[in-house]
Amino acid sequence: MSAEVPAWLSDALKGAHANAAKLTIATLADQRAFGRGGFSLSSPAFEDGEGLDPCFTADEEDAVAPPLEWNAPPPGSQEIVIVVEDADAAGDTPTCHWTVWGLPGQKGMLLEGEAPPRVGKNSQRNSEWQLPAPPMDDDAHTYVFQIFALDLPMVLMPGASRAELIKAMEGHVVAAAVLTGTYKREEGDDDLAENWDEDDDG
Repeated sequence: MSAEVPAWLSDALKGAHANAAKLTIATLADQRAFGRGGFSLSSPAFEDGEGLDPCFTADEEDAVAPPLEWNAPPPGSQEIVIVVEDADAAGDTPTCHWTVWGLPGQKGMLLEGEAPPRVGKNSQRNSEWQLPAPPMDDDAHTYVFQIFALDLPMVLMPGASRAELIKAMEGHVVAAAVLTGTYKREEGDDDLAENWDEDDDG
C-alpha cells in the first residue's frame, strides 16, 4: 500500500495525519467515488473537524457512539457501511473504533447509542464502539468517520474483522465520504479511563 495520502483525502482531512494513507477509505475509494452524487456524512452532535464531546469517549461514564446521518447515495446502491478509524494512532494499521454494515443503501441515520444491524470487531477485538482514549500527552487525534455505498448487499456476519470487511468491500464501492471529529484528553481525564488498554494508542 502506498504511504502517500491521495490529494482528495488529504484535502478532506485538512492536514497531515500519521496513518491517513492506511485508512480504509484510502484503500477502497478514489477521487471519482469520493462525494459522488453529493453523498455525504454528518452528525447533529459535531461539525466536521470539531471536537467530540466527552460523552462519546472513554473519559465519561456511560459513553456511547455519536449520532450519524447521511444523504441518499447514488442510484443502484445496495448497502451502507461505516468505518471509524484514528488517523493519528501509531502502528501499522489505524486504530479501528467501529465497523458497521447491514444498513440499507438509502438516506438514513444512526441515533446516539443506537445498536446498528451488524457490527464487526474493533481494534480491541470487541464488537462495539471503541471509546476514543488517546494518550494524555498527545495532541488531539482525528477520528475519521468513513461511509461507503456498495453496489451489492453484504453477506458478512457480525463480528467479522476489519480485514475481512475490507476484503468483502473491494471492487464494490460506488460512493464514499468522510466526517472528522477530534479529541484530546485533558489532565484528570484518566480517572474514568484508568483501565483502558493504552496499547491501542487511540
